[in-house]
Amino acid sequence: MSRFKLMADNLLPALLLFVALSSAVQAQRTPTITYITQEQIKDIGDTVEFECSVKNAKEYNVLFIKSDYDLDRVFLSTGSTLVIKDSRFSLRYDPNSSTYKLQIKDIKETDAGTYTCQVLISTVHKVSANVNLSVRRPPVISNNSTRSIVVSEGSEVQMECYASGYPTPTITWRRENNASLPTDGVVYEGNILRIKSLKKEDRGVYICVADNGVSEGDRRNINVEVEMAPVITVPRPRMGQALQYDIYLKCHIEAYPPPVIVWSKDDIQLANNEHYIVSNFATADEYTDSTLRVITIEKGQYGDYVCKATNRLGHAEARVNLFEAFVPVCPPVCENLYSDEAVKIVV
Repeated sequence: MSRFKLMADNLLPALLLFVALSSAVQAQRTPTITYITQEQIKDIGDTVEFECSVKNAKEYNVLFIKSDYDLDRVFLSTGSTLVIKDSRFSLRYDPNSSTYKLQIKDIKETDAGTYTCQVLISTVHKVSANVNLSVRRPPVISNNSTRSIVVSEGSEVQMECYASGYPTPTITWRRENNASLPTDGVVYEGNILRIKSLKKEDRGVYICVADNGVSEGDRRNINVEVEMAPVITVPRPRMGQALQYDIYLKCHIEAYPPPVIVWSKDDIQLANNEHYIVSNFATADEYTDSTLRVITIEKGQYGDYVCKATNRLGHAEARVNLFEAFVPVCPPVCENLYSDEAVKIVV
């Protein structure tokens, strides 16, 4: 028994040395990835190349795999063979450095994602290294951004503007013709523009600009309308004209929504006929010029004419007095609209 014990004592160190050497050899033969390209940022249309250097991987399959932001995986190559059917992709293998080089030409937005170099040891054992490709994309303003606003005077307003793109776009706000913003200044930066108490002077076009240094950026015009009850002004409250001549009476209405406009005399609404013609011309969404043409004036047509405007927020009215003049205005026939400079009133 002592002889067997002596043999065991002599063999034990040898066995331990053998196991240690076997483990070292096995460790040396375990595949490793010694280099992977660092993160890449490219413009659309550029070319990118990913390098992956491996060690102790001659007996194993080396793959390139692409994962996009939706976590969809696409196998691009296996070993030195390209499997993706896209002429923009190419693959080279350098046996001296055990390096795989994947190249993509004419980069598209959809090429952005994570590229994985993977050594497949077994179905459950893999060695991987990743490199991200970011593709610069011009800004595109999102559909959930504000398009137009209609609010009552004095209300609080919030306009929102968001944009996709890489790098992340900066959002700035301006007004048409570089008018001052209600927030003070002519430029405001941020996704949300708030106006605490909207005034009628604040109506107009607001411009959201998205910029990230790629291309010319993107912009959206946001029309802001302020609802208000009608306000009427009369350029000439008193006008004179001789019998049997025409005259044009005018009123100017500021209102939104656009109002219903009528002219009346002696509480009787006037309609287009052989004695009167009413014309309304909208110069903007909130401005309307209304003209009443009095045709071949007779005695009974002298007096006060009332211009009335009504929308759902209220109504307003203004009067124009037509009196008899002994000298005709615009002789011999007043067929065209008068100008303030051309009209002469004779009392």
